[in-house]
Amino acid sequence: MLPFYVYILRCRDGSYYTGHTDNLEKRIGEHYTGKIKCYTSTRRPVKLVYIEEFASRAKAIQTERQIKGWSRAKKEAYIKENYELLKKLSKRRTFK
Repeated sequence: MLPFYVYILRCRDGSYYTGHTDNLEKRIGEHYTGKIKCYTSTRRPVKLVYIEEFASRAKAIQTERQIKGWSRAKKEAYIKENYELLKKLSKRRTFK
């Protein structure tokens, strides 16, 4: 069974792109060269800053979608594997 990957790229403009794939080397190469026309093609060069492996495509897609909904601060905490900060940033804020 092939592994699946979630990856995060830092773009030239400082933004982050999150994706998933079952062929990491090929997919990252496509981002580096601009072969695929997507968010990163106009923000090259890009740098791979995070990779996580999953046993199923469903779990990789679920994680990709979750990360895409996060703030920049949460993404950076995740990339740095700072789980304490990630936990703190994940707490719901209550309004009085």
